[in-house]
Amino acid sequence: MEIVKVGMADYKAIKSTGILTTLGLGSCVGIALYDKINKVAGLAHIMLPSSIEIKNNSNKAKFADTAIEELIREMVLLGASKKYLTAKLAGGSQMFSFDSNVDILRIGERNVIASRKKLQELDVHIVAEDTGGNYGRTIELSSQDGNLLVKTIGHGTKNI
Repeated sequence: MEIVKVGMADYKAIKSTGILTTLGLGSCVGIALYDKINKVAGLAHIMLPSSIEIKNNSNKAKFADTAIEELIREMVLLGASKKYLTAKLAGGSQMFSFDSNVDILRIGERNVIASRKKLQELDVHIVAEDTGGNYGRTIELSSQDGNLLVKTIGHGTKNI
């Protein structure tokens, strides 16, 4: 079974039997997309909510708004059908505590909100989420069945 690593500000899609994995999701969000009919899996590791707010936005995989679009495009090239796609989200932690309520510091929460909004715009149904908290996650997406394994330190391991 092939294991494909997805780096930070990166996305990958596979059709073969394999696992897409990304490490160290803190405030970043892992967006797992799956087409169960055509068995195409895709995983994006986004760092920021919006490419519009940032001047240096050439890496489309870095942002929720552009990474999701690019990942879907890549999955369709591998034979996925947009109408069969479902999504699972993991990450979006508040890794540090701040005294202020300054929005810019709540990057994890903003990443989750932006990811949900983009998926809704594209009519991709979110079937499971493991977001928030104040701890990191490592995730593994199976292209066999769309199962998302979420591993944490101190908070156990679960399938969503």
